[in-house]
Formats: sequence, C-alpha cells, structure tokens
Amino acid sequence: MAVKIRLARHGSKKNPFYRIVVADSRSPRDGRFIDRIGTYNPRTEPSDIRVDVEKAREWLSKGAQPTDQVRKLLQISGALER
Repeated sequence: MAVKIRLARHGSKKNPFYRIVVADSRSPRDGRFIDRIGTYNPRTEPSDIRVDVEKAREWLSKGAQPTDQVRKLLQISGALER
C-alpha cells in the first residue's frame, strides 16, 4: 500500500480550507484517510499552517511520500529538514 501525505479540501465555495492528511494513494482526494496531521488555511494573511511535527516525522520515517505542496508546507513548519 502506497501512503501519501496530501491535502484534503474542505470549506465552502471560493473559501478553501485544507487538512493535511495521511492517506492511501488510491483513495479520493477528500475521501478516506489514515491520520490527520495538520491544517492549512491559505485565506489568512499570512497563511495559517499548523502541523503536528511529531506525527509528520513519524509518518515520513515509515515511508509516507508527501506531495509537492505538502513538502513545502512541512519545510515551512520545520517538520522536514532540507
């Protein structure tokens, strides 16, 4: 089973709010997930990024692959070393 760390979109039309989730790569974007490790709100200034660093590092050590956008968010939050 390939595990990805990716964004799941929530919020209303024209008002996105994202959860950073760990999910099977075959599941739909907003569908079933294994664990929720943070949130991302791009509508605030500056953007609000909240990540449970311990959970993120645990999943990365288990082999979960972050998407490009999540990789940037994890670097900003300090969960991913460059």
